Amino acid sequence: MASSPVLRIENLTVAYRIGGRLMDAVRDVSFEIFPGQVYGLVGESGSGKTTLAMAILGYLGEAGVIRQGRIELAGINLLALDTAEMRKIWGKQIAFVPQNPLASLNPSLRIGEQVAEVLRTHLGMDPATARRETIGHLKRVKLPDPQRVAESYPHQISGGMQQRVLIAMALCTEPELLLLDEPTTNLDVTTQAAIIELFRDLIRGRQTAVLYVTHNLGVIAQLCDRVAVLYAGELVENTRLDDLFAEPLHPYTIGLLNSIPRLGETKSNQVLPGIPGQIPMLGDRPTGCIFITRCAYVQDICQQRPDISIIQPDRTVRCHRWKEIPGIADQRSPLQANPPQEIPALQAATPGIDQPSLLSIHDLQVHFLLSRSLRQALHREPPRRVRAVDGISLELAAGKTLGLVGESGSGKSTLARAVVGLLEPTAGKVELLGFTLPAPLSRRDLATMRRLQMIFQEPDEALNPYRTIGATLARPLIRLLNVPRQELPSRINRLLEAVRLPAAYADRLPGQLSGGEKQRVAIARAFAARPDLLIADEAVSALDVSVQASILNLLKELQGQLNTAMIFISHDLAVVSYLADTIAVAYLGQIMQISPSDQLVEPPYHPYTEVLLSCIPEPTLMRRIDVAQPPLASKPVHLEGEIPTPMDKPDGCPFHPRCPRSLGDLCSTQQPPWQETMDGKMIFCHIPVNELRDIQSPGGKE
Repeated sequence: MASSPVLRIENLTVAYRIGGRLMDAVRDVSFEIFPGQVYGLVGESGSGKTTLAMAILGYLGEAGVIRQGRIELAGINLLALDTAEMRKIWGKQIAFVPQNPLASLNPSLRIGEQVAEVLRTHLGMDPATARRETIGHLKRVKLPDPQRVAESYPHQISGGMQQRVLIAMALCTEPELLLLDEPTTNLDVTTQAAIIELFRDLIRGRQTAVLYVTHNLGVIAQLCDRVAVLYAGELVENTRLDDLFAEPLHPYTIGLLNSIPRLGETKSNQVLPGIPGQIPMLGDRPTGCIFITRCAYVQDICQQRPDISIIQPDRTVRCHRWKEIPGIADQRSPLQANPPQEIPALQAATPGIDQPSLLSIHDLQVHFLLSRSLRQALHREPPRRVRAVDGISLELAAGKTLGLVGESGSGKSTLARAVVGLLEPTAGKVELLGFTLPAPLSRRDLATMRRLQMIFQEPDEALNPYRTIGATLARPLIRLLNVPRQELPSRINRLLEAVRLPAAYADRLPGQLSGGEKQRVAIARAFAARPDLLIADEAVSALDVSVQASILNLLKELQGQLNTAMIFISHDLAVVSYLADTIAVAYLGQIMQISPSDQLVEPPYHPYTEVLLSCIPEPTLMRRIDVAQPPLASKPVHLEGEIPTPMDKPDGCPFHPRCPRSLGDLCSTQQPPWQETMDGKMIFCHIPVNELRDIQSPGGKE
């Protein structure tokens, strides 16, 4: 490693001017990144990660102020440069890849022109050379058919391809420093794995220093050399990657690691402790230890702000009790989840249902006809059909959870919307408690709507910003349960208590709540009607790991009280396998595998499930963990290409064009049979189950 760092940050404090006051968002932060080093910056939302990255870029906005400290790039003090001088550095010496690629690309310019513009501006290339080099850079980030991509507009390519384009633009000038701000957060696990591998390949052998900003410790474990843990603007732990996972020293780091469900852990064998509370607001930061309000190990000395302790030359921690923490903190369960509480407002409406299946889905199909262009109409071309859901059958018993996993485009959300009545099926039927549900929501009576509720991914879009939390919770109580108005305050208080929110929140608006608190309100609203079936569509995918843990625990507790059946939809197999009793793996509108959750990984059997498991970035080094791991963990299986469009589904097995174990003509021409394994799994595959078991077992033949 070179003796001089590419980036040096010393005692940096960044504040925002709010209501005439300067409030520190980042305080006394110091670290260095050397050439070729990938540095992870991890922490919850509100910890100051993006503020720190924007301070490096000199892009804080009018309200942002750097109160003290120094930021050096290759020995140059960036804080001494004006905007014109920084403009020469942006894109050339410092490159930035943001979280949302579509918002960062110009929608009115073709991809090739946007990449070529970077080359012309920063490297002085002539237009012809820039166009030629553009194709080379698109090839370098492994984009299929780079010429077609160069001629496309941003909206004409997938999210994963958009992110690859931004990576190509960032690296084409050979920057000294690369800033990555949550670049894989919104991507499927397969696309995320491909992007991580791409970063690894592109960075390897270069002298580029990388700052990777994320809240995903699994990604950190796959890519980074060092990790800085940021909490409420303070650097609480800074160390080598292997030391962080082998022996975390700060209670916050331990809390983050313990919040993440891992493969092999389920709700029946592992509690997710999470981290109680939330990051304090800028104007409400404690004067002592910054983590004191959420720490499980507080003592009187914690009322004083701890100094930074230098454990080793390359390891620091800001905690009074760091020497004791490894001895008193159980690595996986330092805290206990709150015990279930009986909440009268949430008593089950239909206890003791004696039904073999609460929900039955029979050969459900949801197809959409695309409108034709004028040319297509004149040529009498038939309208194209999108087969979003193409013959799915599932069963779900009362009180059980069905996990539904798969990439974007696999039909998960379409299936959920068809069940809840927001979409009308093309064919098939849905039965609840033995009765066929009318297809459109408008034909369902209030009693039916009460039995079936849904939690959406984005609580901001699901909650009325102008309606108080109390009014939001009162609506289902009035409309679906006919609760008298005089009883509403007590019922609302009980609902808030059920989701661990203070009664005073009834008078607040959604804008006054954090993301996790809004999702708790959405859960309370869904459970208010005492439903028999709850559908949670990516309900935790946008949340920090600590908030995610508390929401998973909450869903588990409320489901246990009400005996509610649940369909839990996600692309995160580790989260789904923790909460679900049974897991259905969807691909291109069809089910590939149905498996008991605790049997999913040993072995996975279906090649698509095998790929999904292999792509999970687990928060461990070399997947070292104290619970059983899939035997394929040491032999990751890569998935090539993008998921096909539902308009042009392949013949035969829908997965065969991307399957790493395809049998050729058999898979490409004939629909696979359903096979049952000895451990109760059902797989949709031509390969005999005994052959799949042998291949996926430790030391199995490829």
